[in-house]
Amino acid sequence: MATGAGPETELAERPMSTKQLFFTVFPSIMLPMFMSMSDQTILASALPAIAAALGDVERVSWLVISYLIAVTIAAPVYGFLGDMYGRRRFMFIALALYLGAAIASAFAPSIEVLALTRFVQGLGGGGLMSLSQALIGEAVPPRQRGQFQGYLAGIAVTASSFGPVAGAFVTDLFGWRAVFLMHVPTGIIAVLLTMRLRARPGNSQGVWRFDFPGLIYFIGFIVPLLLALDQVRSVSAAAQSTGLALLGLAILCFVLLMRREFRTDAPLLPVRLLRQAAIWRADLMAACHGATLVSLVAFMPIYLRAVHQASAGDISTVLLSITAGVGTGSIITGRIVSRTGRTMILPSLTLMVTTCTLVIFAYYGSAMNMLQLSALLMFNCLMMGSVMGVAQVTVQTAAGPRQLGQAASSVQLSRSVGASLGTAMISTILFATLAARDPEAAKLFGAILQDTQAALGGLPLERRAAVTEEITAAFRVAFLALAAFTTFGSIMAWTNPMRRV
Repeated sequence: MATGAGPETELAERPMSTKQLFFTVFPSIMLPMFMSMSDQTILASALPAIAAALGDVERVSWLVISYLIAVTIAAPVYGFLGDMYGRRRFMFIALALYLGAAIASAFAPSIEVLALTRFVQGLGGGGLMSLSQALIGEAVPPRQRGQFQGYLAGIAVTASSFGPVAGAFVTDLFGWRAVFLMHVPTGIIAVLLTMRLRARPGNSQGVWRFDFPGLIYFIGFIVPLLLALDQVRSVSAAAQSTGLALLGLAILCFVLLMRREFRTDAPLLPVRLLRQAAIWRADLMAACHGATLVSLVAFMPIYLRAVHQASAGDISTVLLSITAGVGTGSIITGRIVSRTGRTMILPSLTLMVTTCTLVIFAYYGSAMNMLQLSALLMFNCLMMGSVMGVAQVTVQTAAGPRQLGQAASSVQLSRSVGASLGTAMISTILFATLAARDPEAAKLFGAILQDTQAALGGLPLERRAAVTEEITAAFRVAFLALAAFTTFGSIMAWTNPMRRV
């Protein structure tokens, strides 16, 4: 039975310098973090090839969404169990799920099966991120956490820079299935590094009190809501009726979830933490960030392929600018927070700039060349890099040391929910707009991704230009929707009462 003398007491007795903390903690969590953060960008480079090989381009976004659903479900579970029983053992479980599902994904015969294996992979990936963040909060004092968030941002730069280039290179040479097998050797090394972590007692009092009803209600809310968004894009009466039924089920489960979480002694979701304005506003800001960034990573390769007829190499270059911008912005933000203690002023300003750059991209992106696109997107994502580190520092500081796991998982949960819903919404907006404006262009979309010349070559010149313009217009609406996300995120940052740590 745990005695209650947790890691915070140990640190109070034997405080370590920043250098000692770095070499003690950081090497063992950096590789799981690397795997989690590189996953989306590695896959993004392969999405056009997957859509061409397996078909069903309208469903290709589910390869991203299914992973995010699982991460959303898993994040609070790992946060709760890590707080109760120690985080090291659950890192091993997360790694095992992630690696097993990656191998299964490499042999998936269809989009549906691949979405299922990606879901299982997300059940592991949700632990890699939330446990890594919690381990930082467990070992590092509040004022130094901004600096360590900067170190994690360095991993983000490396992972995110590695992802697009490696994904495009492997897809071109070995095919898209090899992209999933890349995780296996990295995962084995991550397991070995995790073994270096010292097992720490959790806060369990010897009683198993996991909130299984809350987990069921949570799944019953998230999954039907995303499926309802998928139905909205269809104009058929049957699909609309199905969508309304799914939406009703999602609302019912949400009501039951909130009722359960406020009444139980061991809630799945940190609802009591969310009573603090500093925490729920920071979480909403993280949700907007997730919706914007993951949607950009998921749909930018499809946009570049359909509108600019970009090659895999060009796509990886643009994705590299996105991820490098976010990582660099995170590093800069981490250093500023550590030196000044100021937090929310940074995303308050940078998210406003991000909104402006997305509007520029929506209206003028189709006229830009690859270099101009890369430069604009790098600047955009440099601004977005200020968000997640500030959100983590704010929430962990406001929550206090005994709820670090739930605090860290609340940010990851918020980002995952935002990314899941945001990506589903952007997918719905994109394909519904295209189907409403030009049904023929919507039907040609998949063929255009596979072979642009073959798909458009038989059309008259005027019709070919019209199809391209309709696709461009649909993406314009989608990018303006992303600008709405960043606008709301900026409002949450401006109104957050915790301005410094």
